[in-house]
Amino acid sequence: MKCWHKSVVALLVSLAVQGAMAQELRLGFVNTQRILRDAEPAMAAQRKIEVEFGRRDKELQDMAARLKSLGERLERDAAVLNDSDRQRRQREFAELDKEFQRKQREFREDLNQRQNEEVQLLIDRANRIIRQIAEQERFDLIVQDAVYWSPRIDITDKVLRALAAAKEGAGGTGAARFVRGGRRPRHAVWR
Repeated sequence: MKCWHKSVVALLVSLAVQGAMAQELRLGFVNTQRILRDAEPAMAAQRKIEVEFGRRDKELQDMAARLKSLGERLERDAAVLNDSDRQRRQREFAELDKEFQRKQREFREDLNQRQNEEVQLLIDRANRIIRQIAEQERFDLIVQDAVYWSPRIDITDKVLRALAAAKEGAGGTGAARFVRGGRRPRHAVWR
């Protein structure tokens, strides 16, 4: 009987210690998709890329329209053209189509590379801010991209505000202003 009583007491003490440890554990969650979609630096990067690639996109659209027009004319006039003219126009169409496919592929590759560069820069900036928030607010663990999270631990809005503030300030000091009221922690790394 006494042994059973000691086991129950040990179990209760163990549960109490685990409960106290669980209360001290501070968790956070950041929705990376929202960061990539809603962050001011992400929207600015998207606008910058649209300007940067706008001329080439317009050229491709013009080339596609010429190709379509040439194809329609070739189809319409094929019955009345002699063999040499029809073959010449088919060659012109094939060459233009080949050039269009090449330019379109190069455009997509360049655009994807440029978008990936901007996304990586944004992720790096967001991760620095997340680390700052974690250190300054004493989080034990911050998770990105989970299947389920409670809105109670979601700090995505805080990261979005810090990213916007960091853009306004020089060298990321806007994030410090948002997170700590303007005081810069000694251990923080600013880039």
